[in-house]
Amino acid sequence: MGFLTGKTVIITGGGRAVLRDGRCGSIGYGIATAYAKEGANIVITGRNVQKLTDAKEELEKLYNVKVLPIQADVSAGSDNEAVVENVVKQAMDAFGRIDVLINNAQASASGVTLADHTTDQFNLALYSGLYATFYYMKACYPHLKETKGSVINFASGAGLFGNFGQCAYAAAKEGIRGLTRVAATEWGKDGINVNIVCPLAWTAQLENFEAAYPDAFKANVHMPPAGHYGDAELEIGRVCVQLASPDFKYMSGETITLEGGMGQRP
Repeated sequence: MGFLTGKTVIITGGGRAVLRDGRCGSIGYGIATAYAKEGANIVITGRNVQKLTDAKEELEKLYNVKVLPIQADVSAGSDNEAVVENVVKQAMDAFGRIDVLINNAQASASGVTLADHTTDQFNLALYSGLYATFYYMKACYPHLKETKGSVINFASGAGLFGNFGQCAYAAAKEGIRGLTRVAATEWGKDGINVNIVCPLAWTAQLENFEAAYPDAFKANVHMPPAGHYGDAELEIGRVCVQLASPDFKYMSGETITLEGGMGQRP
């Protein structure tokens, strides 16, 4: 157990997914595994109850931590503030504190060009990503202020580099980056650091993207200079653990690309 023993992390999109070869296929679950190894209490949200249940059972069995799975979906036409406030209330009722918020969940119609994108497809990305991040940050703020906690939001190279066929996804992710920088400015006085991770890991979602939109996949997904795609736990999750550590409290408002040398920019 490590420095997070007794502390609580909320991870959106934390259900367990498996690749075709049986390896971990979810960045959210990889992050949850990294936090479990440090002894944290874990709250995971998602739309798929079975994936959440699978994650809870495996994490509690392997790492002797407490995991609270909550089905939650931020979407157009829903009372999203109430949905998120319920998650935060359950987290506080179960664990009494919130130390880290990780906004990882995102859905999108990646592969559909801007000219062909529908309003519903655009809303899918904005609500599941940008609006969800906004609502979770607002709801968690009073509790993070108490613990002088950390927020880690997920953006993407799709927004940084304007990937083909990812207009709504890129728009949502760049909105999240802007929201993160404002929070870093406003919440620094409260001892809360807020940063952005742009990951590249081989996931079940990426496998599905390849199958559904092979042309867009070929245009956007390339082997990084490191020679492999990131491991969801070891190369994404472990960085998320460090971003919540005392060593990184002075870093805030930054965009960190975890793309094996492919996310270079000025």
